[in-house]
Amino acid sequence: MQTTNSNDPSGYLAPGRYVDSDHPAVIAFARRVADLAMTPREIAVKLYYAVRDEFLYDPYYFDTTVEGLKGSHVIEAGRGFCVPKAALLAAAARALGVPARLGYADVRNHLTSKRLYDMMGTDLFVFHGYTELWVDGQWLKATPAFNRSLCEKAGIRPLEFDGSADSVFHEFDVSGRRHMEYVHDHGTYADLPREELLATWREHYKSFADWGQVAGNGADFAQEVGKPS
Repeated sequence: MQTTNSNDPSGYLAPGRYVDSDHPAVIAFARRVADLAMTPREIAVKLYYAVRDEFLYDPYYFDTTVEGLKGSHVIEAGRGFCVPKAALLAAAARALGVPARLGYADVRNHLTSKRLYDMMGTDLFVFHGYTELWVDGQWLKATPAFNRSLCEKAGIRPLEFDGSADSVFHEFDVSGRRHMEYVHDHGTYADLPREELLATWREHYKSFADWGQVAGNGADFAQEVGKPS
C-alpha cells in the first residue's frame, strides 16, 4: 500500500509523525554524519552506515507506543528493532533533502536466537522494516537494522550499501548456508503505519501481548546470538 504518489519523490520529503525529520535530535544526527554539500548518493550511504552501526539492533527493545516507534526515539535509546531504525534512516535522509519512505516485508530465516524463536513461535518475521531512498532517479532499498558487531557474533555478513543497488537481506551466512528469504512484500509508506503493524502482529503472534515483558527479564539478544547453538 502506497500512501502517496511513488512517481513524485518530492512527496517523501515532509516530516511525518514517526519519520520525524524535523526533530532536533534527528537534524543534529543527520548534520553530524553528512551535509548538504554532498551528493544525495553520498548522503544516503553515510547515513545508512551511521544508522546501521551507531544504534544496536535489539528486538527485545520492543516499544510499540507512538513515541517508541519514532525515528528520534532510536537516537534517545541508542538501540531499536528494524521498524524504528528504518524510520530513523528515512527521517535523517529527509532532514538533508533526500526523499525517503518506509517499506515492509514478511521474511523467513531472519537473524534470531532460540529465546526469540520460542517467544514468537515461528521464524517468520511479519512487517520487517526497511527504508527506500531516492538516489539518482531511482528508489533504492536499504536495510539498516543489523549492526556490524551483531552480524559478526551471529556469523553473517553485514549488509553493505553503496547507493547504486538495493541492500535488502542476508541471503546466506558466512558459511554459505541460506539464511533469509523474503516471503511477502507489504509495499511502501510515507510514514509508519502503526495501527496496521500492531493489528498484523496480534494476528500472527499469539504471545504478542507478552513480548514487552521479555526485555524486563534481562534478555540480551547480542549475547544470545553469540552463543554456539
